[in-house]
Amino acid sequence: MASTVWKGYISFGLITIPVRLFAAARTERVSFNQIHQVCGGRIKQQTFCPQCNRLVERSELVKGYEVEKDRYVIVNDEEIKGIAPASSDTMEIMEFVKADGIDPIYYDSSYFMVPEEAGKKAYHLLLETMKKSGYSAIAKIAMHQREYTVVVRPHADGLLLHTMFYPEEVREVPEFRADNNVTVKPQEVALAEKLVEGLAADFDPSKYHDEYQGKLLQMIETKKEGLTVVPDSPRRRAPVIDLMQALQKSLGELPQRKPAAMAEQTEVAETASISSGKSRKAPTKRAPRVVNG
Repeated sequence: MASTVWKGYISFGLITIPVRLFAAARTERVSFNQIHQVCGGRIKQQTFCPQCNRLVERSELVKGYEVEKDRYVIVNDEEIKGIAPASSDTMEIMEFVKADGIDPIYYDSSYFMVPEEAGKKAYHLLLETMKKSGYSAIAKIAMHQREYTVVVRPHADGLLLHTMFYPEEVREVPEFRADNNVTVKPQEVALAEKLVEGLAADFDPSKYHDEYQGKLLQMIETKKEGLTVVPDSPRRRAPVIDLMQALQKSLGELPQRKPAAMAEQTEVAETASISSGKSRKAPTKRAPRVVNG
């Protein structure tokens, strides 16, 4: 059963709805442990105090904020709870905005918002109103010892909440800027548009998979069998010299490119399923080349 990450109320006007938040997505990756090469034992991390010159137990630890070099202000959990803002248990909708008016660069993490039994009718009233109007809600919520500005938006199955970065958290990179000294020819744009149209499709997230993680799992399975993995030869790409020629060649390859890409994605999906125990079907395409170890 999924764990609740926040429990409280969402309010707009005089309407208050009891809700819970559940994490909507999480990163999945192949993780490795640190192993002592000499004996094969797994390394354990311990907490060491250099001032006392000894290992310390977790029960001895407190929170400290460094105010100057090697000087800390100690803060306990009760003090932190005592200054928690109202948004710790109630997120009040401050305004409604059009979803397409929000730059996606501000989105951080996503959560499912689920109503408690007593708030189901008011929840669905808010959901249906937002669906019909095309508006998303802006609110504030405090969790994980910080206050977030959030976007609440309607989804087919309910309300989604996205925490957002604050403007000062979005980095400014001088190299990322419009270059007014570069021009492209109309015929180049026309060919590029044809290439885009040839690759266009409806978005289906189930088609896309992490190829690198799939190959890592294949490598691990191969080494588990006592075989040695022979790495693939790296692909080298030359810089484009003639843009028109490259566009025309790309258009000519369109019929072959889409099926090939889909086949590779399917292979990776099968590998991931095998590793998680969802399927016993072995991958049949592009397995790592091996030699006897």
